[in-house]
Amino acid sequence: MASSHQIKRFYKSFSWVCGGQFRKILRKMFIWRLRLEKPDVIDLTIDTMVMDNNEALKRYGVQPTYKKVKGFQPLQAIWNGKIVDAIFRGGKKHSNYGNSVVNMIRGLVQVIRKEYRETVTIIVRLDSGFFDEKILRECDKLGIGFICTGKMYKGVKEYVGVQSQSQWKSYSNRNQEWEYLEFGYRCESWEKFYRAIYTRLSHEGDQMLMDFARPDNVILTNIGVNPKVLVNCNTKAEEKRLAKTETIIESHHMRGADELPHRGVKDFGFEELPFKRFVSNSVVYYCMLISFFLFETYKEDVLEEVIPVGSYATTVRRNALDFAAKIIGTGGQLILKVNQIVMDTLRFDILWLRSQTPIPIVI
Repeated sequence: MASSHQIKRFYKSFSWVCGGQFRKILRKMFIWRLRLEKPDVIDLTIDTMVMDNNEALKRYGVQPTYKKVKGFQPLQAIWNGKIVDAIFRGGKKHSNYGNSVVNMIRGLVQVIRKEYRETVTIIVRLDSGFFDEKILRECDKLGIGFICTGKMYKGVKEYVGVQSQSQWKSYSNRNQEWEYLEFGYRCESWEKFYRAIYTRLSHEGDQMLMDFARPDNVILTNIGVNPKVLVNCNTKAEEKRLAKTETIIESHHMRGADELPHRGVKDFGFEELPFKRFVSNSVVYYCMLISFFLFETYKEDVLEEVIPVGSYATTVRRNALDFAAKIIGTGGQLILKVNQIVMDTLRFDILWLRSQTPIPIVI
């Protein structure tokens, strides 16, 4: 077993440019899953994750974040509950810092179209922290769709406030009912208009909400405006479904679920990083992301019928790994013995066979 000093020397051996190599590994694993699942529409989410290192002393890159703690704030791309690309950054780097977002989107689109399929529909979800014409224009240029939370400027509220009730339409989402209004949206310095959908929650369950208690949102998208976005849809019916206002609102509401991998990776590993050097901490972070990606695929490929795919690492450890067993040797064989309850509850015979024949990682 390696000593702590050997581990430190190992992590110190990495250079400042090592992040690019780790990102290539994440993207290769992303393509591996795409080839297995063969989706016709790829929904990506771009977001940042705050890693609380408030107790850290004199660590490079530990800086104040918008969550009022000191730490790191990496930029991450999420697909199907997995982090498929990431840039490790200091805490003061806000969502749309520099050209990181544009470069990440451009790189992912190029990899998808080159190594998976050129004719695939790609849609990127963004929150209001990425509300920037530079990003929206890049999505238009690449021929991909975006669904972005817009800024609630005074002019937007004034325009919406003078519209008659007959112009509003309704959308139901389980126990919630939303009213929405469509119009064109363009900031003063922007070159073109985008499709905007203003939503306000009218009913939550059986309760009607008053105006002052409504969570209002304005959603910007180029779906239905830029014909290149849906040109690769397999059928006209699929193209119409993706362009429907209700589909766009539903996709926007998925933003909350898209952030669950942030909690998942913290539960799987840790957010307080061990080293003082920025590069060493970045290596730990990327290794954690790669391990988390493999953990998520293990749940899908092996544990799907035993534990819900959305379960966190603590639940998986407690239910699928933390059980009593006995290893005995007889007849030149090693036998793992478990009691009947474990055998029946975990379908251990099936899990054992699946673990013996894993899906190969082809990159």
